[in-house]
Amino acid sequence: MIIITQPGATEEQIEQIVARVHEFGLETQISRGSSRVIVGVIGPEELVREKPLAAMAGVEAIVPVLKPYKLASYQSRGAASTVEICGVSIGGDSAVTLMCGPCAVESREQMVSIARLVKESGARILRGGAFKPRTSPYSFQGLREDGLRFLADARNETGLPVITEVMDARDLPMVERYADCLQIGARNMQNFSLLKEVGRSHLPVLLKRGFSATINELIMSAEYILSEGNMNVLLCERGIRTFEPSTRYTLDLSAVPILKARTHLPVVVDPTHGVGVREIVPQMSLAAVAAGADAIMIEVHESPDDAKSDGEQALMPATLAKLVPRLRAVANAIGRDL
Repeated sequence: MIIITQPGATEEQIEQIVARVHEFGLETQISRGSSRVIVGVIGPEELVREKPLAAMAGVEAIVPVLKPYKLASYQSRGAASTVEICGVSIGGDSAVTLMCGPCAVESREQMVSIARLVKESGARILRGGAFKPRTSPYSFQGLREDGLRFLADARNETGLPVITEVMDARDLPMVERYADCLQIGARNMQNFSLLKEVGRSHLPVLLKRGFSATINELIMSAEYILSEGNMNVLLCERGIRTFEPSTRYTLDLSAVPILKARTHLPVVVDPTHGVGVREIVPQMSLAAVAAGADAIMIEVHESPDDAKSDGEQALMPATLAKLVPRLRAVANAIGRDL
């Protein structure tokens, strides 16, 4: 359930409400709006006797949250939330954000060069994988800490915040030293131990939908992160496995409006992994903006044929430069900027 305070509720009254909830053995999560404070109650609602809470000073209403995800639900905030990554706002009424970079970090020179090129095109966040979860154990697995250093060097050269994947909780402290946003990949979406660890991190988290996961399962995975106290979570649609073999996965753009209706969390779309075919990434990127995505993640490589990972789906920098004005036009058409 959520407890909505009156507009004039004092800090003392809010503290008394929170203390009362704690007496029932339940946890609380506080969200502060412009005029009201919402206290999310975490735990079995049957343990709470609503009448005493409703009668407390400063309480305006108590609203049951029937969905299993309490903190991620739109009800818990009553408005879309934004996530800040080093000054870049994602979600709410913010402009659509471009996140660009190669699938894998291959060298310092590569990362600095691509970072400069994507920034010139309009990207505001740099992506790149230092740890690569691959289907085959014999495929390139990433440069690990060296890759993280190269990402940090590219950030220092361009000012672009860095988002990169963390695969193992044991690597989290190291990744936190270099990254500005943590990515949980599709294969780890239900690695609940890892989700709890990043839930205790001070960094924002981008959570990718597993390729066999339902929308509700994605939201429940986000709930693991939120329940540990990290409220800066981005949901990412990156394609699901279906019977259709024409693309690598089927990019489920219907997930965008559904997620934005059910949750307050910003929604990112990764059309690159969603289709895995370079030629149609631009069209799916345009469609993702039209569907309401708050950010688009696109892989870019200067020499895709020589890429160590997923070169067949990466755009050339020149293609990205031509795509950005079209993305901006679509964003403008739905009342947003890019």
